Amino acid sequence: MRKLSVPFRFGVVISGLLIAYFLILAMFNKHSSPIFSLFNSIITGVGIYEAIKVYKLQEGNGFNYENGFKVGAITGIIATIVFTVFFAFYATEFSDTFYDDLATSINMDLSPGLLIFAVGLLGVVTTLIATFTLMQLFKPTNNPS
Repeated sequence: MRKLSVPFRFGVVISGLLIAYFLILAMFNKHSSPIFSLFNSIITGVGIYEAIKVYKLQEGNGFNYENGFKVGAITGIIATIVFTVFFAFYATEFSDTFYDDLATSINMDLSPGLLIFAVGLLGVVTTLIATFTLMQLFKPTNNPS
């Protein structure tokens, strides 16, 4: 259980921040504009960075690339699952006009299921790219000093 405590904690925090950001955009009726979703990758990246950093501090000399990557990936996937469930509920049950506004703004007629799948897939892709990128900062070096 100790191995999953950092990814779970940070995954829940990231998803909470993503949901809060989405709802703030909804207050200003900007949540159906896809350009604002670019900030989601920054929220996710910073959260994954912090999760890996905390895990590295906990592990000390026992930290390696594989375990750091697992922490980053699990953190992002937990955040993606929670946010995707929220998004699915919001798009299909809570807001009557959100789905139609979003389909109009991207000039596509997507089914709600495909839209929800796309949100989840984008979350996983963002997670993997952020984790691969950030692990370059944390991996142990093999260079002689």
